[in-house]
Amino acid sequence: MTPAHLAVEGEDLPWLRELIDGGVDVEEVDGGLTLLQHAIDVELDGHAQTGEPLHVDVTAYLLARGADPLVAPAGGGGASALHMAQVGGHWLAVSLIEAFVKRGQ
Repeated sequence: MTPAHLAVEGEDLPWLRELIDGGVDVEEVDGGLTLLQHAIDVELDGHAQTGEPLHVDVTAYLLARGADPLVAPAGGGGASALHMAQVGGHWLAVSLIEAFVKRGQ
C-alpha cells in the first residue's frame, strides 16, 4: 500500500494532510481504489466491526481536497465512491457526496 493509502487505512488525517500537501495526487489509485473509495471502505468496515456510528472524517477531507466522488478507476470494478457508499449503506457519505456534487464541487 502507498503511504497515502496507509494513512487512509489508519484514518490518520494529519499524515494524509502532510502527504497531500507534499504533492500526493488526491486521485491516487492503489489496489484498484482511489483514496476516496478506500476511505468509504474503511469507514464502512469500522462501523461493521465496532458498531460505532458511521463517520465521514476522511471522506470529507478528501472531498475538500478535490477528490472526485464520481470517478471509477479501471480495475476498481467500475464503481465510483458514491456508488460504493450507496451499495454499502454508508448513508452519511452518500448525503455528503450528493450535496458536494449538487453544489458543483
